Amino acid sequence: MSRARADEEEYWHSSKFRAFTFDDEDDELSQLKESKRAVNSLRDIVDDDDDDLEKVSWSGEPVGSKCRGTPSCLWRHSDWSPKDTVRRMQRGKVCSLERFRSLQDKLVLLDEAVAGNDGNVITAVLIFLKRTLRKEILFRELEVRQVALCHLIHFLKETGEQKLLLDLFRFLDRTEEVALSQYREHLNIQDVEKRKEFLKGCIGLPFSAEDASHIQDHYTLLERQIIIEASDRQLERAGQSDIFRKYPRKASILNMPLVTTLFYSCFYHYTEAEGTFSSPTNLKKTFKIPDKQYVLTALAARAKLRAWNDIDALFTTKNWLGYTKKKAPIGFHRVVEILQRNSAPVQVLQEYVCLVEDVETRLNLATKYKCHDVVIDTYRDLKDRIQLAAYRCKVERGSAEEEKIDSILNNMQIRWKN
Repeated sequence: MSRARADEEEYWHSSKFRAFTFDDEDDELSQLKESKRAVNSLRDIVDDDDDDLEKVSWSGEPVGSKCRGTPSCLWRHSDWSPKDTVRRMQRGKVCSLERFRSLQDKLVLLDEAVAGNDGNVITAVLIFLKRTLRKEILFRELEVRQVALCHLIHFLKETGEQKLLLDLFRFLDRTEEVALSQYREHLNIQDVEKRKEFLKGCIGLPFSAEDASHIQDHYTLLERQIIIEASDRQLERAGQSDIFRKYPRKASILNMPLVTTLFYSCFYHYTEAEGTFSSPTNLKKTFKIPDKQYVLTALAARAKLRAWNDIDALFTTKNWLGYTKKKAPIGFHRVVEILQRNSAPVQVLQEYVCLVEDVETRLNLATKYKCHDVVIDTYRDLKDRIQLAAYRCKVERGSAEEEKIDSILNNMQIRWKN
């Protein structure tokens, strides 16, 4: 009790601390918006026994009154308990909290707000406590009130009070959260060189192993982007590159995500040697990009350029005997879909549709995209005479496809299953 009394006396006798009123012109008043929303959004339910009470606006004035900030303009009933105050706030009544002067009263008010399980009321009380208590006292009391603590952390994040949030995390000895909060500050740095140096300074902070790896990659990626951007801007301005002349860049690569950077590299720098910073294979190796993600991104970029030979090479593998085969870690059905979205010719589509292993999926894709040869060959291999004959009606009369079907149907060496 002596500690609480000392804290209370220090509050009321120090000019550093001011009572919470709704007439303050401080910028912090804007932080009441969430508490205002709590009051304004709740339905105004008034019991019969509340009819004799005045209402006050958020400025502290009774509704319809012209007086400003005088004691008579506040609630007439000054003997409300913390529980009554919380109950009224929950029901949409605006209450002045300045009558709760002692630390003990303020903590009881907070505990009642938490017990009421209303996040907006809890936040309103926390704003009051934040303004009328030293942060050390507030932090100490919230440390044993985890629900209220979580609400304050969320509020500080939402309002961007980074300094107070960092002080709170330090007090709680949450070193990783301190590091992450500091790292998020890079979002406020517009100058790319300053952002890079800030990220470099974050590398040594006490992150978890996973987060530390992410921070290192972020710094390395931005450093790489700065080099690529400078080089490509010069090439573009000088008109020395065919790819930049035919496909002018629509945006800078700076601060883009890793996948976007990889797509950019596959689009503009696909054939470069691995030793260059802008090489797609260099990016894949440096940032340990999985095969599926790399193939998917490279396919999308090269299909956009209609570079069909590059796509063929992307899926061609060679075994130790020197034999080649097509292999797609993302599945050939996805390859077909991406190629079709980029208006690949039927001859190209057919090559990949026939590589789809699932027969039903292969037939559906081949029929959908009019890859007639694939449909015909599949029904032939299935020895399904009925389906092949039915498909004959779907091809153009007198076409090469019709002749192929007739030739197969008349082949006496095929043992049809129907």
